[in-house]
Amino acid sequence: MSTDTAPQPIASVITFDQFMAVDVRVGTIIAAEPFPEARKPAYKLTIDFGPELGTRKSSAQITVHYTPETLVGRQVLAVVNFPPRQIGPVRSEVLCLGVPDATGAVVLIAPDQAVPLGGRLF
Repeated sequence: MSTDTAPQPIASVITFDQFMAVDVRVGTIIAAEPFPEARKPAYKLTIDFGPELGTRKSSAQITVHYTPETLVGRQVLAVVNFPPRQIGPVRSEVLCLGVPDATGAVVLIAPDQAVPLGGRLF
């Protein structure tokens, strides 16, 4: 199978403790809207991670495969313990996880069945 994107090199070896330091949780997108101020096409997302973490905001360059209407209600995995980043007028508090398709466009990572909000990846 041929792809248009070059394979990424394997990252250096880390310890299990280093892996566990990255807090990846499941949340449900409760709001999605265009982000016209972004340099590259993106959406502003509001994601509910349940009662322990609450809602968090994110900016995501996922406009190729998704529309705001198809995003609302979708569960996603996101890193919740990075420091917030200011992206134009948006304070992005979490990093939604995805992988590139054959052309490099982002495909979101999600559980294959509904799971409780805030569940941690292990």
